[in-house]
Amino acid sequence: MRLGDVVVDLGAAPGGWLQIVRQVVGEKGFVLGVDLSEIEPLGYPNVHTIVADIIEPETAKRIRAILPRAPDVVVSDASPSVSGVWEVDHARQVELAECSLQIAVSVLKTNGCFFVKVFQGEMFNWFLEKMRGNFALVRIFKPKASRAESAEIYVLGLGCKSKA
Repeated sequence: MRLGDVVVDLGAAPGGWLQIVRQVVGEKGFVLGVDLSEIEPLGYPNVHTIVADIIEPETAKRIRAILPRAPDVVVSDASPSVSGVWEVDHARQVELAECSLQIAVSVLKTNGCFFVKVFQGEMFNWFLEKMRGNFALVRIFKPKASRAESAEIYVLGLGCKSKA
C-alpha cells in the first residue's frame, strides 16, 4: 500500500484500519470501508463506508460502483460472532475469508494485493490453495502481537492474476 492507492477494507468496523490506511494513501488515494455495522464517518472526502454483507453476491457490484478505479489493495479483517464451538467458528471464519477472496479477485486490478485474516484449522490449507490459484505469490504471517495460542493468522496475496 502506498500514496495514491485505492484500497477496500472488508470488515472495517469500527474504523481503526480505515484511519491507518487513509494516512498511507494520503489525500490522492481512496479508501472504502465495508461492514455489516455502520461506521462513524472519519471526515475525509476520500474515505467512504457502506453497510453491506460480504457474503451477499451483490456486494462486489456495490463496491465497484463506488470506487474511482479498480483497487490496488483489498484487506479483510472480517470475523464471525464467535460461538465458542471451534469447528463452527473456524468454518464461519473461513467462509468470510473465502467471500473476501471472491470480492478481492472480482474488484482488484491485475497484479493487485489482498491481505486477509484466517483462523488456522482443518480448512486452512484448502483456503491457502484458493489463494495460490488467484495470486502469483502467497505469504503467511503470524503477527508478534498475536497470542501464541491464537488460531488467527494472516495471508498475503501479491500479484492478482489477470481475469482475462
